[in-house]
Amino acid sequence: MSNSLSDRLSDYARVASDLGVDAVALVPGPNFSRALEHDFMSHERPFLIVIPAHGPAAALVPNLELGSWAGVGFDGAVFDWRDQTGYSDAFAQLMAHLNISSVAVEGQVMRVFVHHALIAAQPTLKIIDGEREISGLRMIKTSADIAAMQEAIDISERALHRTLASIKLGQSEKQIEQTLIKFLFDEGADDLAFSPIVVAGDATAMPHAHARGDYMVKAGDAMLFDFGARKNGFAADITRTVFLDHVSDEGRAVYETVLAANLAGLAMTRAGVTAHEIDDVVTSVLEASPYAERIRTKTGHGLGRDVHEAPYIMRGNHMPLPAGTVYTNEPGLYDIGNFGVRIEDDVLITQDGCETLTRFPKELMVISC
Repeated sequence: MSNSLSDRLSDYARVASDLGVDAVALVPGPNFSRALEHDFMSHERPFLIVIPAHGPAAALVPNLELGSWAGVGFDGAVFDWRDQTGYSDAFAQLMAHLNISSVAVEGQVMRVFVHHALIAAQPTLKIIDGEREISGLRMIKTSADIAAMQEAIDISERALHRTLASIKLGQSEKQIEQTLIKFLFDEGADDLAFSPIVVAGDATAMPHAHARGDYMVKAGDAMLFDFGARKNGFAADITRTVFLDHVSDEGRAVYETVLAANLAGLAMTRAGVTAHEIDDVVTSVLEASPYAERIRTKTGHGLGRDVHEAPYIMRGNHMPLPAGTVYTNEPGLYDIGNFGVRIEDDVLITQDGCETLTRFPKELMVISC
C-alpha cells in the first residue's frame, strides 16, 4: 500500500478510471480505514469521501467528527452538517462541487439511506457496485499489514493457552467465553475481531453457535473456540477444537480427518493457485472420508481489516491467488445433535508456497480438567 494519503487516494482514482465511472465513494469501514489510516464509526450520521478519477477528493463529514477529521490530513473540500439541520444541504453542496455523473460504491458496506441521499442530491447520478474492485485493493497485504495480523494472532494464541489451562468441568460455556475475552485484553488486544464462539457438546456441530449460560461442560465433550483479537486495525481468526478429559474413537477419527484436510490445503497453497483448487483438495479429503454428509461449509475466506473479505476459498471461484494474500484454511465436519470439529489457520500465500501465521498446536488435544 502507498505511504502518503494522496498516493492512497490515487489508488481509488485508478479504480474509478478502470470501472469507467467518474468517482469512487467510500463510507466508514475497512476501505475507509485503509484509505485514511484512521478509523471512524459507522452510525446513523452519513459520512463519506468521494475520490474522482481526475481531480481532488471531497468529503461529507458530520460536524461532531471535524475534530477527529483534522488528524487525517485531508486537503480537499469538506462539507459538514449538524444534527439540528440535517444532511440534505451538505449532500447537495458536495455533488455540485464534484460535478460527477457516475460513482462506484461499496455494495456490501454502503447503507441504503446514504445511497438515497446521493440520488436526492443528484437524481441523474448513476451508482454502480464496485465492491469487488474497491475491496480488491486490500487483498495483497503489505509487510505492515502482515505484522499487525501476526501480532493479533500471537495475542489470540496466548489467550487460548491461558484459557485452556483454566477450564474446569462444570463451568458454563459463557464462563469460559468470558475468561477467553479477559485474557485477550490482558494479552494486548485493541478489540475483539468478532464475538467469539465458545461452545461445547452438541453446540460444536453448529458452525456459528453462541455460548450458553446453562450448558455446563462435561467429561468427553468436544469444545470449539473460534475467535480472534484485533490489533492495529487487523483481525485474527482462529479455530481450535479440543476434547475435555477424554476423547471417543469417533471424536478422534473425525478430528484426524479434519486435520488431514487442513494439511492438504496448506500443501496446495502457493501464488497462482486458484481458490477453487484449494477448496477442491480440502473438500475432497472430507468427501472421501466416512463423514462426507457432515460437510457444511466452504474451506475459508480472506482475512485482513475485515474478518471475512476476498478471496472466498470455494469451488467455482477460479481467481488465481497472488502472493501477499491471507486466507483462512478452516475445514470442518458437523454432525447436528452430536458434535463438530473445525481447525482454522490464518495462511499467508507466498511465491513458492505459504506461511501459516497461526502456530497454535494442531495435534488432537485432550484437556485435563
